[in-house]
Amino acid sequence: MAKNNTKKNPWLQAARLRTLPLSVSGVIAGSFIARWKLRQNGEHWDWLIFALAMLVTLLYQILSNYANDYGDGIKGTDKLRVNEAEQRVVSSGRVTEKQMRTAVILMSAVSFIATVALLWRAFAPDFGRDFWIFIGLGIACILAALGYTIGKKPYGYLGLGDLMVFLFFGLVSVCGSYFLFTKSFEWQILLPASAIGMMSAAVLNLNNMRDIESDRVSGKKSLALRIGYRNAMLYQMLLMQLPLLLILVWLGLQGFFQSGKYYPFIVMILIFPMMNLRRKILYIKEPGSLDPYLKQVGILTLMMAVLLSAGLNLG
Repeated sequence: MAKNNTKKNPWLQAARLRTLPLSVSGVIAGSFIARWKLRQNGEHWDWLIFALAMLVTLLYQILSNYANDYGDGIKGTDKLRVNEAEQRVVSSGRVTEKQMRTAVILMSAVSFIATVALLWRAFAPDFGRDFWIFIGLGIACILAALGYTIGKKPYGYLGLGDLMVFLFFGLVSVCGSYFLFTKSFEWQILLPASAIGMMSAAVLNLNNMRDIESDRVSGKKSLALRIGYRNAMLYQMLLMQLPLLLILVWLGLQGFFQSGKYYPFIVMILIFPMMNLRRKILYIKEPGSLDPYLKQVGILTLMMAVLLSAGLNLG
């Protein structure tokens, strides 16, 4: 019933709600790794910073989805996508180009205001320099959300989408969230950040593999199209193979192998559904049949973040 209501509301449909769980994974991982680290030192962890960070990342994702709907719509890309699970609202005429452009501008403004509120809570008044650095980072996130399909040379059409997703969904999201709480950076945090980034890139690669034929016609040169379906499949297996290994290495660097505390290793239970999902994807020969697995990879990414966070903070 809810699914039908979503289809009737073009703005909810354009928001692409099924992408939202993936967008919060990095914030959850970075925030609760920070909580574990702060608890070790008897320091305070701010729930309001976490809530605002979650709000900001959701706004960025909705902004990105609106911008993608607008960008692909005006370029005519969506009209060629016979395998698109969620019909885009601009290309279908349910929302005009002008209406979506206005929505993108409004969402950009709301996202920036929420970003300022988050950074004020995290850094004011004692960390003024960090406040302005993160303001710049927030603007970069907004521009990245817009630049995937909008503009004369959108990076999504140049095969750079995977790199940008890895950077912003992984490194920026996890490391940035961690810094909001701890006001510090350590190189080891790049390991779980890279794990989340790879899983996020795996979702995008699946999406591009699914649309590989329509993208070929429309001129959208995604990485999957550039390297070919077979190589894109091998790349997909790598993206889904390394994340748990990276997390295991990170847990080892934190001393959990010697500590006798095994709760943090609960995340490794995902090795079984991950193996099963990789095997199913590997045997897909028809690109259009990949669509159901986008949601599953996204859910596994969220589960990875939640289980790692829970395991670290138990006890």
